[in-house]
Order: sequence, then structure tokens, then C-alpha cells
Amino acid sequence: MSESKTNTAQRRHGPMGGPGRGMMPGEKAKDFKGTVGKLLKYMGKFKVALIFVLLFAIGSTVFNIFGPKILGTATSELFAGLTAKIAGTGGIDFARLAQILLFLLGLYALASVFSFVQGWLMSGISQKMAYRMRRDISEKINRMPMKYFESRTVGEVLSRITNDVDTMGQSLNQSVTQLITSVTMVIGVFIMMLTISPIMTLIAVVILPVSMLLISIVVKHSQKYFKAQQEYLGHINGQVEEVYSGHNVVRAFNREEAVKEEFDATNKVLFNSAWKSQFLSGMMQPIMNFVGNLGYVAVAISGSVLAVSGVILVGDIQAFIQYVKNFTQPITQLAQVSNMLQSMAAAAERVFEFLDEEEEDQTCENPASLERLEGAVEFEHVRFGYNPDKIIINDFSAHVTPGQMVAIVGPTGAGKTTMVKLLMRFYDVNSGAILVDGHNVKDFNRSELREAFGMVLQDTWLFKGTIMENIRYGRLDASDEEVMAAAKAAHVHHFIQTLPGGYQMELNEDASNISQGQKQLLTIARAILADNKILILDEATSSVDTRTEHLIQEAMANLMKGRTSFVIAHRLSTIKDADLILVMRDGDIVEQGSHDQLLAQGGFYADLYNSQFEDAG
Repeated sequence: MSESKTNTAQRRHGPMGGPGRGMMPGEKAKDFKGTVGKLLKYMGKFKVALIFVLLFAIGSTVFNIFGPKILGTATSELFAGLTAKIAGTGGIDFARLAQILLFLLGLYALASVFSFVQGWLMSGISQKMAYRMRRDISEKINRMPMKYFESRTVGEVLSRITNDVDTMGQSLNQSVTQLITSVTMVIGVFIMMLTISPIMTLIAVVILPVSMLLISIVVKHSQKYFKAQQEYLGHINGQVEEVYSGHNVVRAFNREEAVKEEFDATNKVLFNSAWKSQFLSGMMQPIMNFVGNLGYVAVAISGSVLAVSGVILVGDIQAFIQYVKNFTQPITQLAQVSNMLQSMAAAAERVFEFLDEEEEDQTCENPASLERLEGAVEFEHVRFGYNPDKIIINDFSAHVTPGQMVAIVGPTGAGKTTMVKLLMRFYDVNSGAILVDGHNVKDFNRSELREAFGMVLQDTWLFKGTIMENIRYGRLDASDEEVMAAAKAAHVHHFIQTLPGGYQMELNEDASNISQGQKQLLTIARAILADNKILILDEATSSVDTRTEHLIQEAMANLMKGRTSFVIAHRLSTIKDADLILVMRDGDIVEQGSHDQLLAQGGFYADLYNSQFEDAG
């Protein structure tokens, strides 16, 4: 299995990430409406909670909207008292003032409680959604055909579970509540401004398009630089990852200067685009402040004229100035929310695309039983191609009796591993049939069929955990004594005892704290412990030395007694004792028989066998 690298551009910050960050152009969904519809349907079980989020968000915003108006009343009361005191006709009514301020305090406290409740509910919904999506993706992976994963990189699949689900969850949590509060705030503030003064409202609204026009000009110019920044950030991440993973090769071939020059060229483009994009986005806040200050001046002048004329009170001017500020802020937030919604829709679209991928049938209506499996396998005129128009196995037929050791040999690309994949139903044949104990493999449930096979592959797979846990993976209910017995059969027990911690030694994430050959031995011990009726060994001893290989061959000979085994090998000296050797070439069996029979024929197998010894000579 070849290594795959995925270059992913860095995820963007949310709207609080700095001036103008929310205005950064996000990735857009191909079908925004359709994806949002699917997302709402997916959120159906949270319908009641979403209704409460809506009510609490609106309630919190409405209570905050009334705040400036009440505070303006308090200001008018204080101004009237001071005026009366100066005129000698009265004084400040502190009881009335305290009553107004206490009511305002209660109103803000209630708004805070409502805001806390809606935030708590929305955080719960978004996290439950992310949990459900990850669970559905995990379950989906087990139902998907092998061809999907062989045609895509590991990073591409992992990105659905990590980046896309995280983006969807975070954007959902922020955008839904912000959308509700911003819309409510704009409508509510506009109504309150009208109640104070329609003339001043007209002045405030006329100034607003000026700021929007200036911002749109900035966004238009900064958009191309943001796109370039995202693109070259991905390029530079890819270069760093590539050089880091292949650092030994770079040093071995003295390519440090070439790598540095390539990095500098990419980094220079990234610097220029990042500098221009950040500078232009940083201009948005000063522009908004400048236009906002113009609005405050216009409101203050017009308000003063109206107050002198007796049309409005002094407190109304103060309340209106606060409303002007509250009016422009949610409009800017709505622009940010539209970006978050696009990112959320794009991420959700990729997740739904994955969940809608073709699945393979896992069960049969009347599945055949594997309880008394003997291990007879028959290939009847098998024809197969990964693409229907490119057939790689033309007409494969073979009969394997229970307990036989079958070796499959041939040059690279002959179709050896493909036959194993067909046997375990990772792929289905185009025509013909594969029979196990006289039953077509399609008559078994896939999980039960695969449970009958034990596999040791050339590409070792060990997970982060103890050596004991990795061997026990073959049979989870095995005792410690059975695990040790399997290790002894695989000639790995002595090596394990020499390690710090022995069987309890912790392997790291990619098991790089032991050698490749030692990893191979552990996977063989795992297969021995599983004790399956049919064994598949794909170059199982390719990573061990000659002496260890001889010991493993002895262990495997004992293990394979009474079991049907398929051995794929390139070193033909290791399969001389096979009961049946299938020689493959260009997808077909060109020869079959025992080692001695095939050598006597002097055909393709004899050429392969002799060439290895010629190379050795």
C-alpha cells in the first residue's frame, strides 16, 4: 500500500478572529439550498430544542433592544431634575431614577439568562450533531466497498470525519444564533429608532449604504488575495509535510538548497498575498468607524435641533446614538454569517456526499452457514476487472481441497492479490463464481465470510497499544497464556521478553519503536491466535531475515495443518512444499501443479524459479 499525502489549506478563523476576518470569502457549496434542506432534515430530532433556541435568542435580543430606550428615559429624568434644580422649581427624583435603573438592571439580567440558555442549548445541538455525523460516517465506512478507499487518499476520507464535521459543528453553533439575533436586532432597532424620530432614522439609514459601498470595494479587491493566500498556504503546508517525511532522502541526496529555494519561492508568493489580504481586510474596521462617526455627528446635530425645538427629549438623543451603533453592527454580522453559512453548507455537502456513497450488500436473505467450515475452495471461470472495460482476470479456474496449501506465484501485476480480494468479497466477480464448501461466496453474509479467514499481509498493521493487545486483536477473548503460546509459535516470544515492559510495552502510533521484521512477526502471531479455517499469507515473511524466515516457515507448516491456506510469494524457494502452485500471468492461470511437476514442464514457472537462482549467483 503506497503512502498518500493530503495537502489541506488551513482552516479560517471565525468572525472574532480579527478585523475583517468574517468577510473572508469561504468555500461555497455546489447546491446551497439543497444542502441546507438536507441539514435541516438531518436535524429533525432536535426540532424542539431548535424552537427553544429561536425563542430564547429572540427574547434575549428584544430585552437588549429595550435597554437604550429605558436608559434614555433615565437620562431625560436626570436632565429634567437638574434643570428644575437650577431653575429653583424642584430637584432630581432619585426614587423614580432608582426605579428606572433597577428595571433596566432586571431587563439586562433577564436578557443574559436567555442568552446563556440559548447558547447552552445550541452548543448541545451542534455537538450532538457532530457526534451523530461522526458515528454515521464510522458506520458508513464499514458498509462501503473497497474500491472507494483504493481510489481516494487516506487524508481525503479522514477530512470528512475531522475537518468537515468540525467546520459544520462550529459554523452551526455560531451562525444560527447570530443569524437570529442579527435579524431580530436590525428589525427591532429600526422600529425603536422610528418611535424616537423618523427624521433621525432617515439620516442614519441614508449613511448606511455609503459604508456598504466602501466595504464592497475593499472586499472586491481583497478577495483575489485571500484566495491566493489559501491556495499557497496549502502548497507550503504540502512542501513542509513532504520534506519533513522525506528528510532522510533530502539529506542523502544533498537537496537542501533546492528544497530551500522552492520553499522560498512559494513562501514569497504567500507573503505577498497574505500581506495584501490582511492589509485590505484591516481597512474595513477604520472605514466602518469613520462612517459610523459621521453618522453620530449627523444624529447629534439633528437631535440637538429637534431637542431645542421640543420635538424630542435629551435622553432620546442618547438612546438614538446607541441604536445607531446597534443598527450597523448586526448588518456587518449578517455579512459574516453568510460566509459561515457557506462554509457550513460546503462542509455538510461533503459529509452528505460521503453518506450517500454506494454501499455493498452486507447480508443475504437466506445466508449459508459457516459453522462447520471444511475449507474447500473452487474458482469457476472467474472474470474480473476493477473497471468493466479493463478486464485483468480473464478466465481463472482452480479447485482447492480442504487442508491444501496453495501457492499463488507470478510477476508483479499478474493478479495474485486480486484473487485474494475476490475470495474475501472485497470485490465481486464480473462473471463466473467462487465457491467455499460448495456455496457461492455471495450466499454468505460478508462479515461471517471474512471471519472465516485469517490474514497476514506484507503491509503490517499495528495500532497504538501494548504488544499483548495487538496480538489479542486476532481473538479478543483469548487469555494471556493463549497470547503467549501464539507468540511462541511465531518465534516472537523471546524478542518480546527482551523489550522494556515485555508484553505490556506500548507501541507508538505507527509502531516505529520496533523494526519492520518484528512488526511482521507480531502480525503472524495475531493470525496464529485467530485460529481460522482458511489462511491467507500475502508475502508474510518478506520483512524478516533468512534465519527467522526458516523458523516462521516451520511455525506456519504446523499452523496450516488441517487448514486451507493461500500463500502469495515472490521468493519461490519458500513455497516448494506447497500442495498446489498456481502460476499466474496477465490475469490467467497459465500453469498449475506441484513444485517438481512445474519444474519438469520447463515452462513459465521454471523460468521464474531459475531466474531467482541466476540472480543470486
